[in-house]
Amino acid sequence: MILWLNPATGLSGDMLLGALLGLGAPLEQVRSAIESTGLRGWSLDAEQVQVDGIAATKAVVTADDDAPERHAAELIEIASRARPEPVAQLAVSAIQAIAEVEGRLHDRDPAEVHLHEVGGLDTVVDTVGVAAALHELSVTAVHSAPIALGSGTVRCAHGVLPAPAPATLRLLDGAAVVGADLAGETVTPTGAALVAAMGTRFTPPPAMTLGATAYGAGTKRFPQRPNVLSASLGSSSTEPETMVVVECNVDDVTGESLGHVVERLLDAGAADAWTSPATMKKSRPAHVLHVLCAPGVEAELTEIVVAETGTLGTRRHEVQRTALPRRTTTVSVRGHRIRVKHGPHRSKPEHDDVAAAAKALGLPLRTVTDIALDEARG
Repeated sequence: MILWLNPATGLSGDMLLGALLGLGAPLEQVRSAIESTGLRGWSLDAEQVQVDGIAATKAVVTADDDAPERHAAELIEIASRARPEPVAQLAVSAIQAIAEVEGRLHDRDPAEVHLHEVGGLDTVVDTVGVAAALHELSVTAVHSAPIALGSGTVRCAHGVLPAPAPATLRLLDGAAVVGADLAGETVTPTGAALVAAMGTRFTPPPAMTLGATAYGAGTKRFPQRPNVLSASLGSSSTEPETMVVVECNVDDVTGESLGHVVERLLDAGAADAWTSPATMKKSRPAHVLHVLCAPGVEAELTEIVVAETGTLGTRRHEVQRTALPRRTTTVSVRGHRIRVKHGPHRSKPEHDDVAAAAKALGLPLRTVTDIALDEARG
């Protein structure tokens, strides 16, 4: 199942949880997952509310908690007890992401970081609750429109800071964002951490059969704009889709330049890009550059090919592609976050993440790969 989010007024953990409950995630099952952590003194309810005329679901989370702050390791240990195991993995990944960001900001070991605004037990309820709701809805992939960022200031334990807060900005590293005429904080650290932990891809709604749509209610009220998170479920199809392959032959482009153009094409929206060796006229060694893309981005990608390679022409042909469902989770290998892509038949850690972790830890690439796969399997 595919989940598509439209955070036009931002995102928080309780807004996401409310939207998932509104989509049909069973409240009792979500509560059961939270109970499995052994956490005491909390409650979770779902209320149907009206937000500026929009019917929405509000996740009402309470926790008997008088601790002003906690070590991140304490929250991680609690979340790690959640069952089933995939729920614990996602919740721990989110809290670990917050700890790592705070550690970098304050030059501290992530395990020893004191969490302030997100150090409450309600953070465990939010993260485990969202993870359990995703599990119950059988969500395998999350896509999102750009996240709206507010402006002005936000008051936190370290004083009055510009909005978004520094931790939130770091947690949103790699996310698509857009400025909005909204005052104050529109994205919470917990919401940003869950976006990362879910392996969210920032794209238009993917090809899918659209199902239910629900709205998670936020706490703030904005003038002339409902503060709700729109969430839609869709099912993917394994029916072939029409794609385009753009190609050109080049015999005077260096390997470094070809590697650069492949990366540019992928960043610009190509479904895939690769090269293959060829022999051209006069027995000159050469390469064929191939670009697989949706028809809607063909023109833009062709311009990149021409500009980067200097080719005097390209050719194109239509193909039928069958894309199997896949999802991405995030695991931690000795403090380093690694994305793992799961398909119907195998799982594979992202090479860039593995390579960065292997270099930092001084371990062989294959060792980090094996550890990441073991973590992903639970």
